[in-house]
Amino acid sequence: MVHRPFFNQTVMNTLIRASALLLFVSATPAFAQARPLDWDAITRETQDVLANYLRINTTNPPGNEIATARFLKGILEREGFEVQIFDTVELGAGRANLYARLRGNGTKKAIAVVQHMDVVPAAPAYWSVEPFSGVVKDGYLWGRGAIDMKGEGVMHLMGLIALKRSGIQLNRDIVFIANADEELGSTGAVVFVNRHPELLKDVEFLFTEGGENYVENGKLIYFGLGTAEKRTFWQKLTVRGTPSHGSRPTKQNPVPRLVAALDKLARYETPFHVIPGVDKYFRDISRTYPQPQRGWLENVSVALRNPRAREFILGDTFWNAYVRNTISLTGLTGSNKTNVIPAEATAEVDVRLLPDQNADSVLAELKRVVNDTAVHFSTILAPKAPLESPINSDFVRAVERAARESVPGSFVTTPMLTGATDRPTYQKLGIATYGLDPFKVPKEERQRGVHGNDERISLDNIRFGVKFVYDVLRYVQ
Repeated sequence: MVHRPFFNQTVMNTLIRASALLLFVSATPAFAQARPLDWDAITRETQDVLANYLRINTTNPPGNEIATARFLKGILEREGFEVQIFDTVELGAGRANLYARLRGNGTKKAIAVVQHMDVVPAAPAYWSVEPFSGVVKDGYLWGRGAIDMKGEGVMHLMGLIALKRSGIQLNRDIVFIANADEELGSTGAVVFVNRHPELLKDVEFLFTEGGENYVENGKLIYFGLGTAEKRTFWQKLTVRGTPSHGSRPTKQNPVPRLVAALDKLARYETPFHVIPGVDKYFRDISRTYPQPQRGWLENVSVALRNPRAREFILGDTFWNAYVRNTISLTGLTGSNKTNVIPAEATAEVDVRLLPDQNADSVLAELKRVVNDTAVHFSTILAPKAPLESPINSDFVRAVERAARESVPGSFVTTPMLTGATDRPTYQKLGIATYGLDPFKVPKEERQRGVHGNDERISLDNIRFGVKFVYDVLRYVQ
């Protein structure tokens, strides 16, 4: 029998231990070796960046997003990013898209963060501060876009920068995109996707606005991760008549006929339809309610047949919009003079479809409800592709982990966005797209400020938001 030298066995044991250690290190998440970050300093820097961003007036129309694109480009380049501003010709004067990328090792597909640089108009007479002042007052940073969505966009920006500064080894590239014209026509996203698909071919996940977190008595109860959104299907109704003097009433006046049609639409109760993600949302939140509400929410489709339960569910304007197509009468035009019967009367109607609804069938139903061939329908804005992203994915798990750590006892669920975002445009490329809100903003504050007056974000939310985005981006690696 031949005996191997002890030295060889010792070497072998050492190699085995070294190999095991190497495997352990390689299996250890890269973020475990991150350099420490000064979150107090990052918070102050984030506040300054957002204040300056809010001071750039990008009211759409006309947009003027080129100014914000240059602003973001300067910040990113100081951090060592290569940045591209493009699509200025295609989008028109004063408009642009922006693109940058933080490189990983490529072992996993990329993730993208997307913001829009434009904001809706603000009427200074109805604000407590100048809408584009970026002023700090009462513990808040005020300005149009503070929530929708310059605030969220700066959380993307500074979360990305913090990740780069930390030195974390990334398995995924992180793509940073800022688009023009989301608030009106989504032309920024459309042009970006159509002209630069090669920049997105390796992207697996994308997140932007569209989450709806729930805050009660200052405490965040759940994070609302947007996996589906309703589809905009705006309609214009037109009735033509015979113009004449207002002192001589006539049956050829188009205004009463249009008003009668609008009254029918206003009274029409659209049927209930609960999609799977919304059903999950109600089941998830049922735990936060006492009986009998808990039982109703556990099976909302059945509950909607119960008068008491239906009154409870539909009494929430968000929930009402989750379970049906909606119709809002928003614009009406007749004569421009009190004493003139107009030749034409028109109205604009905001119709929102559930993701799985057929637009042609809905339009046919609206015409049936109006039941007047003199009322002509024309589509102002056709619906985008249906949007429903997977609930079981690495990205969702990363959000769940960040949520548990940032707000112990909270949970993640899937409310449906009743508005619209650029997500369907990016989804066309096979990307799983999500809506993620990095803030703890009460619903009443969001409803009042977003597209309303005195839009603002608390300074506490700025610290919370940038750290939350940072965590999501590192945990999805």
